[in-house]
Parts: sequence; C-alpha cells; structure tokens
Amino acid sequence: MKLAFVIPAYNEEALIGKCLESVVREIERSGADADIIVVNNASTDSTGEIARSFPTVRVVDEPKKGLVNARDAGFAASEGYELIANIDSDTIVPAGWLDTVFREFNKDPKLVCLSGPYVYYDMSLWNRIMVGAFYWLTYLIYILNRFVLRVGSVVQGGNFVFKRAAWASVGGYDRSIQFFGEDTDVAVRLSRIGGVKWTFALKMMTSGRRLEKEGVFKTAGTYTLNFFWVTFRGKPATKDYTDIRPD
Repeated sequence: MKLAFVIPAYNEEALIGKCLESVVREIERSGADADIIVVNNASTDSTGEIARSFPTVRVVDEPKKGLVNARDAGFAASEGYELIANIDSDTIVPAGWLDTVFREFNKDPKLVCLSGPYVYYDMSLWNRIMVGAFYWLTYLIYILNRFVLRVGSVVQGGNFVFKRAAWASVGGYDRSIQFFGEDTDVAVRLSRIGGVKWTFALKMMTSGRRLEKEGVFKTAGTYTLNFFWVTFRGKPATKDYTDIRPD
C-alpha cells in the first residue's frame, strides 16, 4: 500500500524540522512506499522554507488559515495514495510506527481508519500521569461507542491514518469545523462504512505545549465536550481556539 504523510503547518519554524526528520527517518527505516506532503498554512515565518529544504518533501500552500482547511488541502494533493497518514507539525514519529500501520491494515481489510494516543515528550511527570489516566478513559469510551452504542469511535487528531477512498466516499473534510472536533468528525463518519480502530500500539510523540499553557483539565474538558457534541449532535460545541507556539 502506498502511503502519504499529510502535515499541516502554521508558523511552525521551531518544530517542523524535527518532525520532518523523524518522518524521513521512519520511511527510510521501514522501507515503506511513502511520501511526505507539508501544507504551509498561511505561515508568516520560515515554515515553508524549512519544509522545502527537505528533498523528499512536497510543499502545498493553503492561504486560508485553519487546521481543517490545511488537512483538506493536503488530502486534495494526495491523489494516487491508498493510505493517508495525518500527523501534526509538532509530532515526532517513533521507530516502528509505519510497521504498526501496515500490519493493522493488512490484517483487516474492513479497517478504514487507525489511530492511537499521544506521548507528550516535554511535559512534567505529573501532567504525563494525568494524561495517561485520561487515555485509559478514552479507551473505555472507544469500546463503548464502537462496540456497544455503535455511534462512532475515537480518533486522535495528529495521529491517524485512513484509507483515502473511504474518506472520499463519505464526503471528505467539513471545512466549517475550525479546530475542535475535526478528529471526532472523522471517527463518526468513517465508522459508518468500516472499522475505525484506536489502539495503544500506535503511539505518537508530540509537544504538550497546549496542555501546559492552558492546563490539562481545561484542555481535556474542551476536547471531551466537543467529542460528545460531534458524536451525538454532528457539530462541535466550540469554534474559538488559541494558536499555541513556542515563545
């Protein structure tokens, strides 16, 4: 299966280089047939120049700012790929991540989307413990929603892979969603046509800057509210969000 990484990036000059280094390294390690698409999303810093300095990276410019706008632009540029790996520009792909992706899709032909948790590499120990507890609650909600209530599933934004044809068949991205709830929208709509799996086996390293800046409980509460709002009402409850970047 041919795979494309789609990486939205808005003013990420501080972290995009480390992200791309990890993706290039994982592709080389695994020997996978994979390419990299960075969506330069209205950046006013050197994000685009840094991304273009990587010879195996293709940069797409999306002038309309917004996470979903950027993901959609990357999706449009990914024609010809069977799998689309949606990660964020502050993530670091760990060794073995692609092995897990291909193993899961190869063993289950009905699987249309795969996701897993974040590991926050730059957070305090106490905050990492709280996040770990939150993810176990997330797993219980995943089991309940997917197998008992059958109303959707769980997808972690910035760490999910879906079949391109499946996403196209359910209409693709909803650009009316600004930020919160975009991952749950993916989970709900794709679960109607196939399996959407969330597993601890697919871990992604990422920055905990939002949780550290806004607080773990506040951030978790906002995500949880929008998760249930999108699952049961079809749209997120909140639209406003703050861009968190290194000082």
